[in-house]
Amino acid sequence: MQAEKRMRTLHRLAGIAGLVAVLLQSRYASGDENRGAAPKVEEGTAWYDVSTWGVEGKAWSDTKRYFDRLPGKAEGVARGPVWSLSRHSAGMAARFKTDASRISVRYVLLSESVAMPHMPATGVSGVDLYAKNERGQWRWLGITRPDSKNVRADLASDITAVKREYMAYLPLYNGVESLEIGVPEQAAFEPLPPRSDKPIVFYGTSILHGGCASRPGMAFPAILGRRLDRPTINLGFSGNGKMDPEVGGWMAEIDAAAYVIDCLPNMTGPEVAERAEPLVRQLRAEHPQTPIVLVEDRTYSNAEFKPSSQERHSTSRAALKAAYERLVSGGVTGLSYLEGEHLLGDDGEATVDSSHPSDLGMMRMADALEPVLRKALGK
Repeated sequence: MQAEKRMRTLHRLAGIAGLVAVLLQSRYASGDENRGAAPKVEEGTAWYDVSTWGVEGKAWSDTKRYFDRLPGKAEGVARGPVWSLSRHSAGMAARFKTDASRISVRYVLLSESVAMPHMPATGVSGVDLYAKNERGQWRWLGITRPDSKNVRADLASDITAVKREYMAYLPLYNGVESLEIGVPEQAAFEPLPPRSDKPIVFYGTSILHGGCASRPGMAFPAILGRRLDRPTINLGFSGNGKMDPEVGGWMAEIDAAAYVIDCLPNMTGPEVAERAEPLVRQLRAEHPQTPIVLVEDRTYSNAEFKPSSQERHSTSRAALKAAYERLVSGGVTGLSYLEGEHLLGDDGEATVDSSHPSDLGMMRMADALEPVLRKALGK
């Protein structure tokens, strides 16, 4: 009798579990996409914590702070400036779908310095919103204009209330302590976790880091990510993209679609001669087939008037080309090489200070890299 009673109880529990599973499946299938942690609802706005579903552009989960770019184990191993700059959220983006007519954001920045003399607060510390239109194209929609560490703003309002995909790029030259996306309480909201596609990993200098784009979405790795429909990892370290073997080791941990090495703006010819070949071999040891693109430094926009700049370009480029040729003759395959002379065009109009690209310069760099990457990726 007791055994029969226990069996009836187990059957009832199994039935309840099955019903719960069906209801959950029905919930997701019927479009109730408010998944993850429940939002905080305040004064008619539902606030969704981005960290509950994740950002693209973050290669490691074991970070000291959620929006750091290097793993926690890099602290004390990476050179001090590299570690400090890795706290910036450059290259990260939150993706989601909503039918909201208004999209807001609130976040706390790491640094009080929200702008630089040659780069606006929108690029240094702004959150930059893109929307996918009905043709599947990414189009810019809105940007924050921070003036303090604590930011709360509408990214866009009066939007046609149609469900679509959005991507919000995080600040380029500041860190983020916390980030929430807000929509009207009644709006549908679907967090989109990071895609599982292999990312393109970019390693370089202040230019790759994002200086001096007016908005995070205008850094050339972000432009290329949209054009190639790929996640990207931004490992640009302002003034400190020096082909460090420690950074190379961490890069090798990433199962990348391609590696782009763009460090020459921070390196002299002798440094390139010493480090370029070992970095490529370090990556090749772990990833024998992954495409690697070596990029020469862009030409200073006033170099034609400055012999020292001309010398800097010629020596570093010669060293990189020699390393590339040694690698190829040594049997290393899957390498691409992009010359730097025309990366920013030939009119001298694409920088803010002869070195750092404006948005025009960022577009030109993306234009130069896109066909090289498409070929390397077989697209």
